[in-house]
Amino acid sequence: MNHFELFGLAPGFEIDTRQLGDTYRQLQTQFHPDRFATAPERERLASVQQAARINDAFSTLKAPLLRAEYLLSLRGTDIRAEQQTLQDTAFLMQQLEWRERLADLKCDAQPEAAIADFRREIDQEHHHLMQQLTQTLASGEDPKAADCVRKLKFVDKLFEELERFEDSLFEY
Repeated sequence: MNHFELFGLAPGFEIDTRQLGDTYRQLQTQFHPDRFATAPERERLASVQQAARINDAFSTLKAPLLRAEYLLSLRGTDIRAEQQTLQDTAFLMQQLEWRERLADLKCDAQPEAAIADFRREIDQEHHHLMQQLTQTLASGEDPKAADCVRKLKFVDKLFEELERFEDSLFEY
């Protein structure tokens, strides 16, 4: 049984997150190890394993990139542990430019304004890539969807680095 089946969802990128949350709570109530505290050891162990599986499946399905990676793996394109790099030269050049801008923020006279501008630009790219990912997954263009996931991972890392830099501005 895959993660989608566990939660009674049709396999797809766009899911009903409310149903996901509701089913998660029902499954946790049903299989929570505390309910099996006085049960035989075999049943206790089974409940712990099932609760762990439920938690893993929920974490995977609630996070859009993890859900996309999982969906791609179900379709035969497993990119979760790959080391493949992108072949999109334009995006690679954009990555370099963003890295330079991030480094330049440290010398900016008004870093807060520069950070806000940079964040808006990256957020716009993230939104565009999410739209592309949604479309390519829906149309079954899995290689293009996999590239979108790779790009989104980079953008997410850039967001994290920007957050760390922003946090460092307020450390005294």
